[in-house]
Amino acid sequence: MSSLFDRKKIIPRYKIVGYVMLLLGILVVGKAFYIATVKRDYWMKVADRLKRDSVMVKPVRGNILSCDGRLMASSLPEYKLFMDFKAGGEVKDSLWNEKVDSICEGLHEIFPEKTAAAFKRDLEEGHQKMSQNWPIWPRRVSYEVYSEVKKLPVFCLSPFKGGFHTEAFNARQHPFGSLAGRTVGEMYGAMDLAKCGLEQYYDTILRGKEGVVQRKKVMNKYLSITELAPTDGADIVTTIDVNMQDLAERSLVDELKLINGDVGVAIVMEVATGDIKAIANMSKADDGEYYERQNHAVSDLLEPGSVFKTASIMVALDDGVVDTTYHVDTGSGIAEMHGAKMRDHNWHRGGYGTISLPRTLEVSSNIGVSKIIDRFYGDHPEKFVDGIYRLGLPTDLHIPLVGAAPPRIRHPKKNERGQYLNWSKTALPWMSIGYETQVPPISTLTFYNAIANNGRMMRPRFVKQVVKDGKVLMDFPPVVIKERICKEKTLKEIQTILYHVVSQGLGKKAGSPSFKVAGKTGTAQVSKGAGGYKSGQMRYLLSFCGYFPADNPRYSCIVCIQKSGLPASGGGMSGVVFHQISEGIMAKDLKLRVSDARDSLSILLPDVKNGNMAAADYVLNRLGVETLDGWQGSYATGNPIWGKASLTANAVKIEKADTSGQGTVPDVAGMGARDAVFLLEKKGIRVRLEGRGKVVSQSLAPGRKYNGSELCLLKLK
Repeated sequence: MSSLFDRKKIIPRYKIVGYVMLLLGILVVGKAFYIATVKRDYWMKVADRLKRDSVMVKPVRGNILSCDGRLMASSLPEYKLFMDFKAGGEVKDSLWNEKVDSICEGLHEIFPEKTAAAFKRDLEEGHQKMSQNWPIWPRRVSYEVYSEVKKLPVFCLSPFKGGFHTEAFNARQHPFGSLAGRTVGEMYGAMDLAKCGLEQYYDTILRGKEGVVQRKKVMNKYLSITELAPTDGADIVTTIDVNMQDLAERSLVDELKLINGDVGVAIVMEVATGDIKAIANMSKADDGEYYERQNHAVSDLLEPGSVFKTASIMVALDDGVVDTTYHVDTGSGIAEMHGAKMRDHNWHRGGYGTISLPRTLEVSSNIGVSKIIDRFYGDHPEKFVDGIYRLGLPTDLHIPLVGAAPPRIRHPKKNERGQYLNWSKTALPWMSIGYETQVPPISTLTFYNAIANNGRMMRPRFVKQVVKDGKVLMDFPPVVIKERICKEKTLKEIQTILYHVVSQGLGKKAGSPSFKVAGKTGTAQVSKGAGGYKSGQMRYLLSFCGYFPADNPRYSCIVCIQKSGLPASGGGMSGVVFHQISEGIMAKDLKLRVSDARDSLSILLPDVKNGNMAAADYVLNRLGVETLDGWQGSYATGNPIWGKASLTANAVKIEKADTSGQGTVPDVAGMGARDAVFLLEKKGIRVRLEGRGKVVSQSLAPGRKYNGSELCLLKLK
């Protein structure tokens, strides 16, 4: 042992190594202490140069959903495309020179509005300048377009090798286009600022909270270090029904085009809850088309006209100064009201003469209504206005849309000597027929909805819930504004009168042969600002407000149209739109029995496609169609059972087919696209479709051998 290990020689060597390591350790610790104390300020400045300021990370904006959960506004990614010509060095440059022509041809196919030659000139300019952020396309593109560009030569490489990189944005998309555009709202593009509608009112909920990321340079690369993660915005569930909204907009625009109207409004409200199911605001543009440019339904403070007469008569009935047997003399259709002439719409035909109180609303007699109100409230107009306030018509509805305005109904004021300061003798008669007041359409509808709801006035509801990740964060239940707007007797009487307005009065065109409708027409002259009513061609506000079915109200609706010149008829124009909307809504719930349509020519057995027979059997059984099959299976719990179907005299015959052949092409003739694609792709065969319907031919013959790279073209008809 001693011969192999000479202690006197080895130990000194170990000591030397140990002393060297100790010295190095002392030097390292000393240097660290020196840097941390003496050189601290210097190195902190160096660190600041290598660190970028905090970068705010924007959260994903929440969605706006319809009442059944369909997307009405959503944030989807969009990209701006750039090229860094310094990345990749000489290797990328040689590849670029070789592939630039094919790159430009590919870009031209993706962006056909720009030629391949133009792309080449533009990109070569960036290449010569060795730009690190050269724009490939001037506008943002969708993820699908970005994916196509990413497949091109050079662009498919990593950003450090190829230089292709992007800047991502969250863009607001509307899957249903402009449907309910002013209510849902819009954004100011890249500024990420809400412009109007629910987007603006619920901006803080939808926006979420920004996060913070620090950018630090490590090993010559900048790394993102998250300090505070962004909190994505929550979703809001609206009360809008997409189908009703589409129906309301189409019906309104069709009538506006027919009569050359200027502005149209249509609102549909659910009677029991006050939910706004549809709200359309269409304005005529310079190109003759109609667009949503302003939310007239909640912001237009116009004199409502004859739809206000219902409230006037209700005040008189509720106060007990008249009943439904009261008669009034309307004369020949022209009457003097405190020195001013008032006319009925049929004055040139001699007027209505003496008529009953209900008939004054049925034929919308200006003279009849104004004479009743003036006789019983002329000396104390404040009592009439108090009655209007008691009905809830002037209530501020607190609409969650910026620009919404509450009604303006003037209240008489007296001085210390008992003289009226803001009132004239003619104010009350004209107020009783819808002038001298300013009421937005949604307030008028809320009042009529209360009549339909047996006197209970509901606040219009636009948003039901705020949800996030499947959890309800906030709930907005229906809100009752007034439990009862009038006496029970008054309510029953006015409900009957409004039904008669449609069944035997001026509102006939709003009615339907399939269900009962109640409501009131309105035709009012629109004042043109300082010019008053005599400033040139007359403009009219045509209205119909009502509810349906009248015997069991489910929905209320108001239609308002502004147009210039004659003809102008609330019942004949707005009533027609109401008719289209109400019938469309009611038809949606119409259920008919198949047996009602049976005749000698009826085809009662459906044409069943080949494919998943378990699914076909499941559907046929629930339709009551007899099936003939020789197998057992459950669509709800089992795997697909492939086969073919054929019709017999009284049943559908289902036969099971063998599709398990290894390495062979299955027969998909007669199948629908979904089953055919599923079956082929399950075997690793790529598929391309042409046409719609059932498969009539397949490019790969059934039963033949195939390899994984082949494409099968399916033609459907």
